[in-house]
Parts: sequence; structure tokens; C-alpha cells
Amino acid sequence: MTWNLSGDKPIWLQLHEQLTQRIATGVYPKGSRMPAVRELAAEAGVNPNTMQRALAQLEQDGLVVTNRTAGRTVTEDGVVLSEICMRLANEKISQYLKSMALLGFSKKEAIELLLKWEEES
Repeated sequence: MTWNLSGDKPIWLQLHEQLTQRIATGVYPKGSRMPAVRELAAEAGVNPNTMQRALAQLEQDGLVVTNRTAGRTVTEDGVVLSEICMRLANEKISQYLKSMALLGFSKKEAIELLLKWEEES
């Protein structure tokens, strides 16, 4: 799996965002065991401490649960998972509307373009 890391934000925050996205999209399904910190760190090409920080934030967010014997697993709480999906969707909508505003479109025009695009697809 590819990790996209850039210099515009702290690495741990980028890892956190990408792991959140992977949980929301089912790459790591609810109730599944997360790979070990060292495995994820090696895959991403980062220090294990950096990955640990990202995973600790996921735990604070309620997306992963640490079990002493089983390691980390993705939450099975459907409400938490639904909330994260809605938050990510709202972020995408906001990004779209901001991009369209830079092109000179109003919010209403941007929405109309989406509806037109949907009809044509």
C-alpha cells in the first residue's frame, strides 16, 4: 500500500489522516487487527515512534482499540465509523467548493455542475 508523505504537515499527522482514510474505506475493516507498529512504520518508511504517535491519535479518536493480548484492532462501533465517514465527506465537499470558488464558480453553480455531471454519467 502506498503512503503519500509530503513536507507540508507533520509526518505523524499525515499518517494519522491516511490511516483514518483506510479505516473509513474498509482497507482495515471494523473489528480487524491492525498491523504492528514496526510493520506499518517499515511500510511507510518512517520511524516507529512517528507511527506510534499516529496510532495513539487513532486510539484517542476511538477508531482503534488496544487489547493487551491481541494488539490493536479497528473499532466495531458503527456510530464512530459513521461519524468519521461523514467528517471525511464534509472535508471533501469543502475542498471541492473551495476549488470551484477559485475557478470563479458560486456554491450554487458548483452544485449545479455536479448534478449535471451526474445526469451525464
